[in-house]
Amino acid sequence: MDPRATITAQLPPASAPRASAARVAHGKFLKVFFNATACYLLAYQLVSLVHQASTVLVARRANVPGFWNLSGVRFELSDSGWRRDMVLDIYGTGPALVLLLGGLSFLLFWLRRQQPGLGKLLLLWVALHATNTVLGGLLADTVTQSGSWYVPNWLLGLSSTWPSTVLGLLFAAGQVVLGIVAAGPFLQAQDSRTILQFDRRAHLVVYALVGPWLVGSLLLALSKVPHLGVNEALHYTTMGLLLIPLAMGCQREFVSERELLPRPTRVAWGLVGLALLALLGWRLALGTGIAFQ
Repeated sequence: MDPRATITAQLPPASAPRASAARVAHGKFLKVFFNATACYLLAYQLVSLVHQASTVLVARRANVPGFWNLSGVRFELSDSGWRRDMVLDIYGTGPALVLLLGGLSFLLFWLRRQQPGLGKLLLLWVALHATNTVLGGLLADTVTQSGSWYVPNWLLGLSSTWPSTVLGLLFAAGQVVLGIVAAGPFLQAQDSRTILQFDRRAHLVVYALVGPWLVGSLLLALSKVPHLGVNEALHYTTMGLLLIPLAMGCQREFVSERELLPRPTRVAWGLVGLALLALLGWRLALGTGIAFQ
């Protein structure tokens, strides 16, 4: 027997190390998916809380009666009872505070972008949700003729609805541009060099971006059944104006490994549990609704 043949037969297949590396990478991507989905849920609920709670507080100060439940904030005031200053204050305060929250979150993210940990990813998701609530939200509100849709029309004092329609379309275009620009920061929010490799960028888009968006939106929708409204469903959809260009940008964006401080990828079960508890708490708090006046 040829001794070289025996040695060759004892060598493991060349594909074994690659298969093992692929399994490790798949495990990392699953952990990234759980963490990103938890951040998506928490960020959405924080932004929604700021938006809706501030709207209710301003309405109460103006003695405008209404009802706050899982479908959002609804007012019980006849059309003749509204004044220009009331409309601008009640429907404009929420988006303004959300815009401020998003700006502060992105600033904190930028200051922490080279530090390891999920904190910077959560901050970035807050900024993304805030952007969608203001920009994509106006487009959604224009379709349903509710919420922030009233602000441009009443601000200009026009009886026509074209200002909100035009501004909604411009905001939607701006959201697409911001999605492209956000690709670099989104990659910097990741801690693993493995998932940032160019040959794995498609997996990163699925597990860290598109998957959390779809699964997170589904969980949010299910938590609000049967009170889920068309407007909120549209808000989930307009998020795509931000995330789809972001996903495309991630495929070609370059990130220097010297800018990263990698750390072992683990599922942050505390964060996941907090996101699920927040869903449950939102359901329990607003399931029967809160009347105010």
